[in-house]
Amino acid sequence: MAILPIVLFPEKILQQKCDKVTSFDKKLAKLLNNMYETMVEADGVGLAAPQVGVKKQVAVVEIEEGSGPIELINPEVLELEGEQTGVEGCLSFPSLYGEVVRPYRVKVRAQDRKGSYFEIEAEDFLARALLHEIDHLQGVLFTSKVSRYISEEELERYGEE
Repeated sequence: MAILPIVLFPEKILQQKCDKVTSFDKKLAKLLNNMYETMVEADGVGLAAPQVGVKKQVAVVEIEEGSGPIELINPEVLELEGEQTGVEGCLSFPSLYGEVVRPYRVKVRAQDRKGSYFEIEAEDFLARALLHEIDHLQGVLFTSKVSRYISEEELERYGEE
């Protein structure tokens, strides 16, 4: 596996809608493995393909270290419910954090690395992470949803709560 360079804003690929994956092959498996390794190395909880320069609907999420990655290929949001406000950051925006309102619960349909469809339901932080990565695949950045930016000092206080 390899650590991939993370694309930083204002690179254009971050604001472009990604193409659907049609080939579920070794190249895709390698991309998923490398994306996961890159995300872990960067201390992230999610990573979308455009963040490593690939314009494909591919994302990985792991909110608890060691729980194993959730791989999302061609994800589609089926249901949204409730509301939550929380702090988000992004590997493509180092040292930038902000409060973002998102649904509390989400149901997503996606494909796995072999092309099989599955559904996942998530709440709270996992729902937030899934939606953040799915936004990336549509060219939507978290900065477009920030209600208030948070300083690093304030971020430390959030961590203590």
